[in-house]
Amino acid sequence: MQVSPFLLDRWLNEHQFAVPPIEFDLAASTGPRWTWSDLISTLAPDAMDQILDRSASYAPATGTWALRQAIADMAEVSPGEVIVVTGASEGLWILMLVAGQSGGNVVLPHPGYPTFGEAAGHVGLEVRQYQLRAATGHAIDVDEVEACIDERTVLVLVNTPHNPTGAVVSDEQLPQLSDLAEQQGTRLVVDEVYHPIYHGQASTSAARLDAAITVGDFSKALCLSGLRIGWIIDHDQSQMQQYEDARAYLSISSSPLSEALAEGALRARDTIYARARTVTATNLVALDAFMAEHADQLDWVRPAGGMTALPWLRSGVDARPLCTVAAAAGVLIAPGDCFGVPAHFRVGFGVTERRFPDALDRLADILQGA
Repeated sequence: MQVSPFLLDRWLNEHQFAVPPIEFDLAASTGPRWTWSDLISTLAPDAMDQILDRSASYAPATGTWALRQAIADMAEVSPGEVIVVTGASEGLWILMLVAGQSGGNVVLPHPGYPTFGEAAGHVGLEVRQYQLRAATGHAIDVDEVEACIDERTVLVLVNTPHNPTGAVVSDEQLPQLSDLAEQQGTRLVVDEVYHPIYHGQASTSAARLDAAITVGDFSKALCLSGLRIGWIIDHDQSQMQQYEDARAYLSISSSPLSEALAEGALRARDTIYARARTVTATNLVALDAFMAEHADQLDWVRPAGGMTALPWLRSGVDARPLCTVAAAAGVLIAPGDCFGVPAHFRVGFGVTERRFPDALDRLADILQGA
């Protein structure tokens, strides 16, 4: 089986690591960047000495107990319900591998992060999609989700706050979806890598739901993508050995250095979240004004959470040419065809900490010439 082109990462890798670097990165889906020095400065005074004294060998496939305990404390679960993985993407692959069965299907959002469908397809699962429509604020229609489920459905996945739209599933809807999945004999998976970054009414973690599986990581809300650490929380202990075996076949374990730094970062998470909230809130105000100014060409649904928005061209034409022109002018945005919605483009408003208004001014000039 051929691996489908990962259009999003091809686009990002082409431009984010260019030499010289692109001037304004509005395509990134992460928050403000931390240097290793920044991160280390948040740790306890003797923490780095303790980290450097650790063995440079494998970590446990499940993650060190100390890191699992730190994740569990944050999520208000027990460490035995947590397994550490190499970013949320590996977590999603593991869940698909474990759930995969001949003739099975998985219910996913559209648009959605490309790994959702790719992982499902490669383990032989039929992909069924429910739509997140701009006309309804990209809200989930529980009845539409239910219509996608049958006796062969192995997983139902929601992503909240959602990448790329920034839509949020409410505290009322999540239990409905979990109950629906349980009644239909399947499991609800909640990808909440952007929790707890909200721009209005906040939601609580799906880890509170006994029947739900939760996926999180350090890349999005915690702004530390270079650690390559994520986690799965599952209250069903019968699945843990399957997850551990699947991980052993894939990445074996994380770097023990990354796990130690991740443990320390969780103890400083209030500082990390505060910076992310400040940057996203400030930039979202500027993005509000930009969208209002260009309402004749662009439309959008204002994101309720996370660090990305998905505007679209009112003309309905493919946005990739605009993205190509913008990149050549030093402003990187992500083409909507990477998410199966060609008239759209993704804007990340979390990573650019100081010159976001300058980037929007440059993009305005590009739109004026379009």
